[in-house]
Amino acid sequence: MADRTESRITIDAPPGAVLDVIADFEAYPQWATEVKEAQILAEDGDGWADQVRFTLDAGAIQDTYTLEYDWDIDEDGAGVVSWSLVEGRVLKMMTGSYTLTAKGESTEVVYRLAVDVIIPMMGMLKRKAEKIIVDTALKELKKRAEG
Repeated sequence: MADRTESRITIDAPPGAVLDVIADFEAYPQWATEVKEAQILAEDGDGWADQVRFTLDAGAIQDTYTLEYDWDIDEDGAGVVSWSLVEGRVLKMMTGSYTLTAKGESTEVVYRLAVDVIIPMMGMLKRKAEKIIVDTALKELKKRAEG
């Protein structure tokens, strides 16, 4: 199994509200600093995005890539949203997930991410880039969901 980065945050909003922010991909450039563009390419019959193309500028990792999503979500919005890389120019592997758990009136979000790039990069630098992406995404998700 590839090394991955994991972090968690508590958001003062119910899981459904947090999930709404996560699922609104086309709004990502408004609040997710590294995401410059996001476009839904395919949706399933329930309206969930199956494939999304992103343009990312996260310092050491810059790419336009497509992710495929899996939604294992309860009616209240708790559950797991996971993704994996379909194609990228610089990225050769990306898997990740958000796990949303109701905690009273709040939601605990656990973000897991593993990335590998085509260009040679020391494992330590990859983990650092992952950590920056994960921590920034969680802080920005919290701000957006609580806003």
